[in-house]
Amino acid sequence: MVDADQDLQARWQAIRDKLKSVGYDNIPKNICPEGWIYEQTELPKIGVWIMPNNQLTGKLENFVSYLIPDDDQLQLKANEILDELETLKINGYNKKDKLKAFIHTWLAWQKKPGIPMGQAITANMLKNNPAIAEIFINWLKQLYQDYESHNNQ
Repeated sequence: MVDADQDLQARWQAIRDKLKSVGYDNIPKNICPEGWIYEQTELPKIGVWIMPNNQLTGKLENFVSYLIPDDDQLQLKANEILDELETLKINGYNKKDKLKAFIHTWLAWQKKPGIPMGQAITANMLKNNPAIAEIFINWLKQLYQDYESHNNQ
């Protein structure tokens, strides 16, 4: 898993170039919306997911933000607080990291303050967009399917 950051296609191209340099072939020109998993003889199985959803620029925090319920009242308040900090010029974060500051602020205000993003997902605190979560979970299951089968024997 990697962040797309500002240029999804450039990130995918860099991954393609690296994989080709170590012997992988038949790598698609564009990443699939469902993520990419590939097995090639003599090489390890590889999976690539570009956050947030293999289609948009962004990062893990974008993915997590899609899962916050629309009617969550803390979401609005967290954004208001961050806007106020910026207006007063007392924000300690760079503006490019505002989403990261938002996610961590929102998580700090939950029943279990400061719970990590991954745990918030598994604790069902984040569940607004089940489609994006389901696609990601299916990719993970498919990627680690053989690993789980091997370890359960």
